[in-house]
Amino acid sequence: MDPNMTDLRAKPMTPRDFARFGDVIARSEATADVMINQGRCGRFHDLADVDIVDGRAGISLFDSEAAHPPYKIAMVERHPKGSQAFIPLDGAPYLVVVAEDRDGVPTGIQAFVADGSQAVNIHRNVWHGVLTPMERSGLYAVVDRIGEGRNLEEHWFDQPFTVDTTMLELAVPARPSNLIGTEA
Repeated sequence: MDPNMTDLRAKPMTPRDFARFGDVIARSEATADVMINQGRCGRFHDLADVDIVDGRAGISLFDSEAAHPPYKIAMVERHPKGSQAFIPLDGAPYLVVVAEDRDGVPTGIQAFVADGSQAVNIHRNVWHGVLTPMERSGLYAVVDRIGEGRNLEEHWFDQPFTVDTTMLELAVPARPSNLIGTEA
């Protein structure tokens, strides 16, 4: 990271812009490959590359507290033994910070806003920020590596930086109350 960098402007999540960091998983980005379930269900097949080393893929739920502006980024992390997919279950928009690697150090940091209907699969060994729902809490299904051995590396910045989302229009729907982990 540029030691003089203090601000980073976020941009909307698109498959093209995000491709070198991972996969965008969204119905609006694909066409159903086949109709199933007596023709009532379109299957959007194989939209992400789940990449696991020395373990198995597991599905977990993450119930994350909201972050509010200014969005300060103090660290990024990566998972050398597996990709990590975040699938929003309640429509909360979230901030996705990613970076390339140069000799074990994050560089070329970028920020995206996933609109709450978009899931992301962050490729194995890609530096990324922590899960950051914007303006309200969010519930996510997470597909990642389950197994023995360390699968987390962190990089703390000497000086945190701020992600600017002011140029983006965010529609932040209320959190539905009929989900696992929510109160009625």
